[in-house]
Amino acid sequence: MKIRTGIGFDVHQLADGIPFFVGGIKIEHTKGAVGHSDADCLIHAICDALLGAANMRDIGYHFPDTDPQYKGIDSKILLRKTCEIIRGAGYSISNVDSVICLQKPKIKDYIPQMQKVLAEVMSLDPDDVAVKATTTEHLGYTGREEGIACYANVLIYK
Repeated sequence: MKIRTGIGFDVHQLADGIPFFVGGIKIEHTKGAVGHSDADCLIHAICDALLGAANMRDIGYHFPDTDPQYKGIDSKILLRKTCEIIRGAGYSISNVDSVICLQKPKIKDYIPQMQKVLAEVMSLDPDDVAVKATTTEHLGYTGREEGIACYANVLIYK
């Protein structure tokens, strides 16, 4: 059995008056993430972790922001396609561990729903998808509520 790990990181600027998607769900907030797709920072980090673990480049390589077909796309579609790519190479996903860095809004109450949605998209048990949240104690761009950052670590095997 071949076991591999991957790490993913993504960041998006926050701006007033646009929808805010994190972990496959819409979060009620006055700001949303700016991006070519729906700018779901957590899903993008998970995609990068999965692709990196399989040594298959990154999300921008497979779904470039210069391609109009991805303009405004639901990031759950990108995650599903990423899973198809790595499964097509013979890999299975064991688990996902992730962290959302965001000052506001508090999202702890959304985490179980995120786990459920992400697990469904990846065909995993929700127990295999960990989502944690933290602030940066008002430091840096996340602390000033200018952006969101997400980290993901995955274990895959063949």
